[in-house]
Parts: sequence; C-alpha cells; structure tokens
Amino acid sequence: MNYDTLVLGAGIVGICTALHLQRLGQSVALIDRDGAGEGTSFGNAGLIERASVIPHAFPHGLGRLLRYAANRRSDVRYAPGALPRLAPWLARYWYHSSPSRLAAAAQMMLPLLERCLEEHAELTREAGCAALVRRGGWVEVYRDAGELDLAQAQAATVGALFSLDFEVLEDQALRALVPAIEPTVVGAVHWRDPHSVSDPGALTKAYAALFVARGGALLRADAMALRQAGDQWGLASELHGELRGANAVIALGPHSAELTARLGLSIPLAVKRGYHMHYAIDERLAPRLPLLDKPGGYILSPMTRGMRLTTGVEFAAFDAPANTIQLDRAEALARRVLPLGVRLDAEPWLGRRPALPDMRPVIGPVTRYPGLWLNFGHAHHGLTLGPVSGRLLAELITAHAPVVDPSPYAPARFERRR
Repeated sequence: MNYDTLVLGAGIVGICTALHLQRLGQSVALIDRDGAGEGTSFGNAGLIERASVIPHAFPHGLGRLLRYAANRRSDVRYAPGALPRLAPWLARYWYHSSPSRLAAAAQMMLPLLERCLEEHAELTREAGCAALVRRGGWVEVYRDAGELDLAQAQAATVGALFSLDFEVLEDQALRALVPAIEPTVVGAVHWRDPHSVSDPGALTKAYAALFVARGGALLRADAMALRQAGDQWGLASELHGELRGANAVIALGPHSAELTARLGLSIPLAVKRGYHMHYAIDERLAPRLPLLDKPGGYILSPMTRGMRLTTGVEFAAFDAPANTIQLDRAEALARRVLPLGVRLDAEPWLGRRPALPDMRPVIGPVTRYPGLWLNFGHAHHGLTLGPVSGRLLAELITAHAPVVDPSPYAPARFERRR
C-alpha cells in the first residue's frame, strides 16, 4: 500500500503530525505496534503547560549537586548501576544547563509554548473532546515559608519576562481555591495560563479517532522494520503487506533512539522515567486544578480515575523493573498536602519521557536520508507540544510556511557519521 507519508508512532506527537499532514492534503499511514495513546501519552500529568517556560535543567552548584548525589530526594532519583552508561548524556545535559545556555534554550522553546493552547483548542474542538480540558491553570504549593518567598520572587521575574498570568496565594486565598489543602501548606503560586486534561489517554485517542474519521489509516506494525526502498521508505507488515511512502516520520517517543541508531544516526536521546498512581478522594474535597509540589517534585492532578500522582524523574536503564522508592517518597509528601485515600491501581504505571541534552526536541529533516523526518525528544512537554510540533513538521514536509522558525529544533545539530 502506498501513502505520501508513513508516520511511525501513535503517541500524541505522531498522531498530531498525521492529522496536520492529512489537513494539508497528504495520504498518511499512522503506524504503531500498540494502539493509539498507550505509551507515555497515556500516563502523564495532563498539563498543557503554557507557564513552564524554563526547561527542566540539570542542577548547578556544589550544594545542589551534593543533595542530589545523596539519592534521597523525591523529585529526582537514580539507579547507581545505570550511571556509567548515562554519564556521557548527563554531562551534556549539565553543560547545556548552565545559566546562559538555559536562558537560550528557554527563548528557543518559547515560540512552541506560546502556541500550545490554541493548537490544542482547535484539535479538541474538531475531535469533540473539549470537555476533557479544564481552564484555570495549576497551583504550585509550598510547605516552607522561605521557599514560598523565593518562589514569589522567581514568579515575578519569570511572569514579567514572559507575560505570564499568576497570583501568589496566602492562607485564606489558597484555602478558598483549594478548601481541602492540609495545614502544612503555607502558600502557593497560582499560574493561570495553563490548561489541564482530566484523561490524557482519552484525549490522545480522540485525536486518533479524528484522524481515522477523516480517512487516515491507523495500522499495527513494527516500526523498527523501516528501511529505504529505492526513492521511498518501506515497511513490511504481517497484517497490511508492504507499506510504502515518499516520506517517513520517526515519532516513536522514547523508542525513537532504537530506530535512529539502526539507521546510523547519533541522536543523543535518553529517557527520564516516571511513575503515576491514582488515589481515592472524597469528591467534595478534590481540588478543581492540578497541584504541583515543586520542592517535592510531583504533581497531583484530578482525573476521571481519582487523583493522579505523577512523580518526577528517575534515571535508570530503559527496561529496568519498576521501583516504588520514588513514588513512596512522593506519596508521603502528598499526604501532607491533600487528604488522599487508598491507592486505586494494583501497580504503579511506569512511563518514559524522551529527552535530549539541550532541552529541545528534534523536529525536521534528516539531511543524510531524503524523505526521513524526526519529531521526538519533547521530554516533559510531549502532551503540551504535540499539536504545534505536528503542525510544524507537517508544514516542513509539504513545503508550507512554517508556523514558527524550525531552525532551533533541526536534527542537523546532532548529525554526524558513526
């Protein structure tokens, strides 16, 4: 079967790429071994993150490094046995996290973040799933007065620099917004710009259903079989025969590195592992908006299945067994923020955020391989940037004027021969 483009990966980024290519007149096959939205797109915290304009950086400063080295924190944990293999990537991450480079990365990511709300709004309207999206932002809670004062100063600086809407909430104002907040919380910063999603998996599947309803082909096949086939790209599949396309897009999220390595590309992708667990909560006490405990490094999000606690970052081998240490630490802190009930899931969900050391995704062509395109590496912003990243790549593939300057995300910055 012949298509204009084969999009490999039915997560939020791949689905949005396929939708925008379809909108621009292409015939598209969206290919994954699993169903739509069953990987990282299913398990995230559900934030459409307009306010997180400063990328998640590697800590600088000896004091902070020593605190993380002790490996007792809830926001970041590492498996010691994984460090030798991860060390080169972590060194590059540390390099790009210097103050000047972090500021540059923030400016380069800003054009994408500035469009995230409107790009999602258009797709949710077309897919008929706007009811899954909440407005009103999220609330950054603090259990220490000194940390709240520092957060207030930082919010004032970032808010003014990036034109973000926020409010500092002290005792009465905070409890008016979140009546069930525990007394240990001394205050919060309410970021009003972001939106949040009550079921990220359902949102992703709704986008995929829109693609199929408009005539797109959603196919199950092993993307790792991709190969050059003359002047096209080919993929043999057991169920659908030989699939061909003039273009192929690698949008496999954390699995992208396996395929790019097979093709001889040196894209330094690593994964930031993370967990989620759902908890029962009295509906009368459930907050309307997500709560971020920034010092604790976790998010509590109201979902259709109770309160979802999403952890921070775990650095471990890709396929290492799940480890509940980080979740247990975060849960202990979360119970000091909200009156959480019992766990609702038999096991924690384990996901993998695909990350690049310079804190920018790769979106664009592979110069060595005509017709091969990349769209992955969005780290903590996969859900947030799926629609605008999909639109940008679709416009590049079809030679339309790009919605933003694509040069900061070009794969060429990593390309070299092995």
